[in-house]
Amino acid sequence: MLKQRFSNHNLVLAIFISFISVSANAQKHEWDKFPLPIIDDNNKEWKLNPQSDDFNYEFKAVNRLSEFAGKWRNYYPSRWTGPAPTVWQHDHAEVSGGFLRITTTRPVNVETKHTVSGNVTKELNATYSGCISSLALVRYPVYVEAMAKISNSTMASDVWMLSPDATQEIDIIEAYGGDRINGENARKFYGPDRIHLSHHIFIRKPFCDYQPQDPSTWYKDGKGTIWRNNFHRVGVYWKDAYHLEYYIDGKPVRKVEGKEIIDPKNYSDNSGLVKGMNIIINMEDQSWRAIAGMSPSAEELKDANNSTFVVDWIRVYDLVDKKK
Repeated sequence: MLKQRFSNHNLVLAIFISFISVSANAQKHEWDKFPLPIIDDNNKEWKLNPQSDDFNYEFKAVNRLSEFAGKWRNYYPSRWTGPAPTVWQHDHAEVSGGFLRITTTRPVNVETKHTVSGNVTKELNATYSGCISSLALVRYPVYVEAMAKISNSTMASDVWMLSPDATQEIDIIEAYGGDRINGENARKFYGPDRIHLSHHIFIRKPFCDYQPQDPSTWYKDGKGTIWRNNFHRVGVYWKDAYHLEYYIDGKPVRKVEGKEIIDPKNYSDNSGLVKGMNIIINMEDQSWRAIAGMSPSAEELKDANNSTFVVDWIRVYDLVDKKK
């Protein structure tokens, strides 16, 4: 009888351990509770790409080029310092408390940057901010989604992808969280109720830039949502060379499909969006806005919380053949 009781105890214990193990494995990541886009091919499935990151570790801001977590560098993929008057600084990116933080500052005696937009040129005070980029490239078919809190700033909070030759770009998050929307010369800009969902195809020499210009690229949910107030999930399903689908908080909000919207000027030489891309997370004082007086002011930069872009996690899933 004692032996039987011992056996029963072991059986119950084994079942309990198995249950705990299964439960843990069923939700290994913070993002597992959020569904992925529906697949229209029964022979395919989503597979987690190791570039995914929950940022549940520490990486202190350091004033030198560094790699961290085996996934990122604390700078742009090349030596470019950013769109003037932005100057990316290595020590303006850190991981702490379970979040990636991109910060922005402007020293008192900061240098000026030669800033050009269209036919307008100005010398503007530099704005220091952070940028990280993935060590690996991602390629379609892939779904990339970030859980992020946009900064309360006229700066752009960005999650995007760019090919190493800087000719193909997909913007996942591009948003301006500050309330100030009136620039110089009566220019008015979109505000914190919009998220820009777009892509670019470039020719570098001579420089040409195509991106869709239709109003639907500036997404507004119709509910008055101010995107900086909470964390939101924004993702893109890069399905193929001529097909992009954008999702916000799991809802499909924009689809662009076909050469006539992806590359109507044929800058890609009949290939579309085919190049592997680095994932980039940063903030930018973008030239076209800065030149119109939309750089963050010294007063606006006093509150560090308002000048910080926070990312909780980023997940990357490749669409692969099902194992038979």
